[in-house]
Amino acid sequence: MPMYDPTLTQHATGAAIKTVEAHQDPQEITYHASWYCPFTHRGWITLEEKNIPYQYREINIYKHDENYDHFLEINPKGLVPALEYHGKALGESLILTEFLEDAYPEAQPALWPADAFERAYARLWVDYVAKSIVPAYFRLIQAQGEERQAAAREEYYKILRTFADLVKGPYFLGEQFSFVDVAIAPFVVRDTVLKVKRGYERAEVGEKWKAYAETVEKRPSVVKTTSNIEDIIQFYGPYLRDEADSQIAKATRQGNAI
Repeated sequence: MPMYDPTLTQHATGAAIKTVEAHQDPQEITYHASWYCPFTHRGWITLEEKNIPYQYREINIYKHDENYDHFLEINPKGLVPALEYHGKALGESLILTEFLEDAYPEAQPALWPADAFERAYARLWVDYVAKSIVPAYFRLIQAQGEERQAAAREEYYKILRTFADLVKGPYFLGEQFSFVDVAIAPFVVRDTVLKVKRGYERAEVGEKWKAYAETVEKRPSVVKTTSNIEDIIQFYGPYLRDEADSQIAKATRQGNAI
């Protein structure tokens, strides 16, 4: 079964659609994104957090239109997100977030710590999110059968506890909302999929994680870029049945690195 669900909404919903509508005028940056994609969400949170002017273009990689044709010209891999800047393009969500920090140093708040050691420490935990938390999220969401789901759920809890133990509060590094929080935020807001479909509970990870997750999901830049959870759950239908054909789904199914 193909991944694309023709009944899936074609555009952002909820608070996110208002943000899309407010960012349709041409700007120095064009952000090519898909409302449902957690990796797209990272760059979008960063743009909103730092109040950087941008034009938002919705890309449906499963139903090609005029936006998609141009998108492929600047990003032949066909993966969202992509950022267009002065006629040049960048892909990869974590690379994009770093670019925005470097290209707009005057835009506040800063999302990397000023201290060199703290900045390196933050990068270590961004890497942990990318290489440990995200793969475990997809292993759980694609797990089939109660036994495999229970094992994947316990693995996810364990990986999240390692992260949560080091949360200084209210955000990972303390008072500063940082790229560590940006990296994990899309999966925090999408853990409702796991709650509804995989028996996941934040409290089972621990109270520290629960408090952190509640803080992150209420961050204005996160709220303004998140669609209705019902639509997000619908998007993950093929993943929940382990029928999705995205690169991430295939890598998860084959036990390969994401």
